[in-house]
Amino acid sequence: MLKRIQISPERYAQVTLIALVALVLIVFTGSAVRLTASGLGCPDWPKCYGSYIAPAQINAWIEYGNRLLTGFVGLAVIAASLLAFFRRPYRWHLALFGALLPLGVIGQAVLGAFVVEYHLPPELVIGHFLLSMILLDAAFALFWCSRYEPGERRFSGDFFGVWAVRALIPFGQLTVLLGTITTASGPHPGDHDAELVRRFDFMGEGTLEWIAQRHAAMAVVFAAAVLAVVFILMRKGGDRRAIRPLQVTFGLILFQIALGITQWLLELPAILVWFHVATATLIWLAVLWSVAVAGQIKGRDITLSAAKA
Repeated sequence: MLKRIQISPERYAQVTLIALVALVLIVFTGSAVRLTASGLGCPDWPKCYGSYIAPAQINAWIEYGNRLLTGFVGLAVIAASLLAFFRRPYRWHLALFGALLPLGVIGQAVLGAFVVEYHLPPELVIGHFLLSMILLDAAFALFWCSRYEPGERRFSGDFFGVWAVRALIPFGQLTVLLGTITTASGPHPGDHDAELVRRFDFMGEGTLEWIAQRHAAMAVVFAAAVLAVVFILMRKGGDRRAIRPLQVTFGLILFQIALGITQWLLELPAILVWFHVATATLIWLAVLWSVAVAGQIKGRDITLSAAKA
């Protein structure tokens, strides 16, 4: 009976898209938990105040709603993982990417439990967010690769251009990391009783301003790097496929910089900080999109593609 179960490439790509969107949404709701001071809206786990139904309190519902969405995410990633084995034609690297998703969600659930148990230490909260970004990496790779059969997309002969696009990954990673440290140094990592939990204070009272300045500087460097890569691809003989996603990335970074300046001038209202975190997630997805569109390079990458097939 199991041998007769098959799923088409088109249908499986839809499943992977649902898993990717679900993982993006859980980042959005998770940041809302943090920024609305709902991190301890449910002080126990997995129940909320000893019950499976949250009490009529906004912070409890925000925190518990995030947990419920985690359940949907779990179902979505399990479907993406299991159905990879029934996709026809079968591709082993899709099954590998798919297997990473439920493992990552389990890791997130365990880490989330520790975050609540130890009352929101900034190190664990940062780890929680960064693991979400790693999950997005795997989910995006699964979605993108499921859309194409091996050899369907043309290879690129622009060795320098493709690697220039790939080189943007560490710029994005460092910008995101500094952003998480900035948030963990700010006024929002507190619980629903307005108690401020431990924040980073490695530079004393000036920690927030110090790390915010470096985060802002890194964002400017990131934007300049993206713009430089656009010009590299536009040179004579360059492969211009990735210009559009890079333009989207550049626009999102400029919006993010403007948003960061605005929220700083307004003394970091929670809603603007939430938009900042959400935009950071979209920027990271745009970077992954750019790398994927840039494609593989003729020669050595062809061998890798053949091995995947």
